[in-house]
Amino acid sequence: MTILLIGHDANRAGAQLVLLQLMQQLKENGFTLHLLLGDGGPLLADYQQLSTVTLWPHSEKYVVGQTADKILGKLGLWQQLADKQQLRQRNALHSALQLDALDLVLVNTVTSGQMFRQLPIRSNVPVLAFVHELAMSVQQYTNPDDLRYLLQRATRILAVSRATAQYYETAWQVSPSRITLFTHIDLPAIQQALDTANHQAGSLPGLDDLPANALIVGGCGNAEWRKGTDLFVSLARLFTNLTKGAGQPAVYFVWVGLPPGQLHNDLALDAAKAGLGDRIRFVAPTPAVLRYMARFDLFLLCSREDPYPLVMLEAGLSGVPVVCFNGAGGAAELVETDGGIAVPYLDLLSMAQAVQRLVVDADLRRQLGKALRQKIQQRHNLAQSTSQFLALVSSISTQPEPLPQTE
Repeated sequence: MTILLIGHDANRAGAQLVLLQLMQQLKENGFTLHLLLGDGGPLLADYQQLSTVTLWPHSEKYVVGQTADKILGKLGLWQQLADKQQLRQRNALHSALQLDALDLVLVNTVTSGQMFRQLPIRSNVPVLAFVHELAMSVQQYTNPDDLRYLLQRATRILAVSRATAQYYETAWQVSPSRITLFTHIDLPAIQQALDTANHQAGSLPGLDDLPANALIVGGCGNAEWRKGTDLFVSLARLFTNLTKGAGQPAVYFVWVGLPPGQLHNDLALDAAKAGLGDRIRFVAPTPAVLRYMARFDLFLLCSREDPYPLVMLEAGLSGVPVVCFNGAGGAAELVETDGGIAVPYLDLLSMAQAVQRLVVDADLRRQLGKALRQKIQQRHNLAQSTSQFLALVSSISTQPEPLPQTE
C-alpha cells in the first residue's frame, strides 16, 4: 500500500514528531511512503530516512527577472509564461508524489489542508485528517475554506484528545461517527531519551548557580501567547505573595524554550520589576531540554490552549506531577485528580495555590508524579496504537465509506 503523508514543515515540535513516529511504524509494516512538506526543518533528514520527501514549490518572485517581467507585462505575455511555469510545477509535483498510484492520504495538521486542497487526489482515495489543533491555532494557521474542504473530504478524522474531538464537532459540525480518538506516542523512545538525559553530566545554563535545596517549577515550549509564557511570570509573582515569610525552600521558576528577542526582554523586565529577576529563569531552545525536565520538581503547564502536549508526557514519564488548566485542551484528561492538579481556566490564584501545595508536600509530589507516569504507560502503548491505525487503514481501504459531499 502506498500512502501520501502531508505535513506543514519539519520542525521539532509535537505534531511533526508524532508524524515521524507514525512513519517509522508504517515503514516497518511494509508501507510505501511519500511525504509532502510545506517547508523544511531539523527533522527533514529523519523523514528522508523513511520516505521520499517533496517540498511544496514556492512561487518564484519573478517569472524571468525583474526587468524582463516588466517588459513581458507590457507585451501582454507575462501571464501566459506565469501560467506555464505553474503548470510545470504542478506536473512535477504530481509526478514526484505519484498521485495516480496512491492508496491513502494522511493529512497531518490542519495547516497542511491548504496543500491538500490543491492536489488532484482521486475521489475514491480514502483520506485521514489527523487534527492536532484547537481554535487558537485554527484561526492562526489555516484558512476556513481550506479546513472546511479537508474536514468534508476526509473519510475519517483522527483527534488527539476528547477536547479536540469536541471542538470539531461543535465548531465545524463534524459528526462524532467520523471522529476517532487517536494518539501515537513512542514511549520507549522518549523513556530512552530521558534515561540518557538523566546520566549526562555537564552544566545547565540557568540552573548551575541554584542552591542545593532549591525546588524548580518548570515550564517548557515555544514561547508564545498560546503557551502562556506570560502567565508563567504572573504565576511566579502570585506564588511569591502566597509564600512570603513562610520559611519554605527556595523556589525557582524556569522556562525552557524562550529565545533572545523582544518577548524575552519584555518578560525579563516584568520579572525584574516584580522583584523576581533571580527567581525566574529563561532558557533558550536547546537540545538538552530533557536534562532540564529531569531537574524539575513539578511541571507548570500554563497553556491557554494545548490539544495534548508532548511536554506533559515527558514530564510525567520523568515522575514529575503537572499543574494545568481545565478547558485548555487535553492535558486535564490525563492529569485528572491523581496525576497533578487541574484548576479552572485562567484561575491564576488557584494555580498558584496548587503550586504551593505541591512545593510544601514532597510526598504528594512523588505520589502524583508516580501515578501520572503509570497512567501514561497504561494509556499510550505503541504497539496498540499502531494496531489501531493499521486496523483503521484496512477498514477504510477494503470497504471505503461514502465520501461526504463537498462544495
